[in-house]
Amino acid sequence: MQQDLSDYRKSYEKSELLEGTVKENPMEQFQKWFYEVEATDGLEEPNAMTLATIGLDGFPKSRVVLMKKYTFEGFIFYTNYNSEKGKAIEEHPEVCLSFFWPNMERQIIIKGTVEKIAENLSDGYFESRPLGSRLGAIVSPQSDVIPSREVLETKLTQLAEEYEGKEVERPSYWGGYLVRPVSLEFWQGRPNRLHDRIRYTLQEDYNWKIERLAP
Repeated sequence: MQQDLSDYRKSYEKSELLEGTVKENPMEQFQKWFYEVEATDGLEEPNAMTLATIGLDGFPKSRVVLMKKYTFEGFIFYTNYNSEKGKAIEEHPEVCLSFFWPNMERQIIIKGTVEKIAENLSDGYFESRPLGSRLGAIVSPQSDVIPSREVLETKLTQLAEEYEGKEVERPSYWGGYLVRPVSLEFWQGRPNRLHDRIRYTLQEDYNWKIERLAP
């Protein structure tokens, strides 16, 4: 089986990214772009980001997770610490995040290191989740092999009955991670494939070096 996709072509003409207009701090530049993407139509989850880790088998693996908060420190997401990605992070805390916003012809690639956030912050976010999501976090042995979907649905029904009228506390194996960036590359599509690429690199004095990369 084969399919020739060489005729898939698009001209990128919506914006530009110039050294003279970017923010000095990359998190401020991220915030600017995120606000602009939020203000446009055509993208349901602008906080969806691809997380790439190095697995225990030595292979890289990427999956989409949802960013739940960003600050000057970095990017926060939540997951099961015992999941495949949780185990990979424990062994190799160096990760890569990427955002792709096709409606604005933009991409951001972020390299950084991961650490668990404070337990009280994970508690606070867990309590804010819908009941079904809280129960689901307890029911699912994330990344483990299971015999069928019915096993999960049965466990969810049983757990809902067990916790009826009771507080659902965050399990210790579930919580948040903070990705502290050391490099952020902002990509803006441009005509003739001469795309704009501006990279911020964290220096030893904690200032950011700004450079243009060839497309």
